[in-house]
Amino acid sequence: MVKKKKVPQRKCVVTNEMKPKKDLIRVVRNKEGEVFVDPTGKKNGRGAYLSRDLKVITEAEGSNILDRHLNAEVDASVYEELKQMIEGAANAK
Repeated sequence: MVKKKKVPQRKCVVTNEMKPKKDLIRVVRNKEGEVFVDPTGKKNGRGAYLSRDLKVITEAEGSNILDRHLNAEVDASVYEELKQMIEGAANAK
């Protein structure tokens, strides 16, 4: 009998849905206070997860929810990068 590997679940900070980690995008604040997108999901720092959905990214940008989760100001360029990642993934399909 093959034991099924447990899929790590994470919660989207906007929708509060539990999803497999690979279906979410991680945004990280490191010790220096820099906030950036972490496509690998392995960088050190405080992480927050967002669903790979443009509506979710737009809502996060409007509500400043990432600022609260990461206790840091999230630059507009981070949201731009997130949007481009999602659009790029949508175009690649």
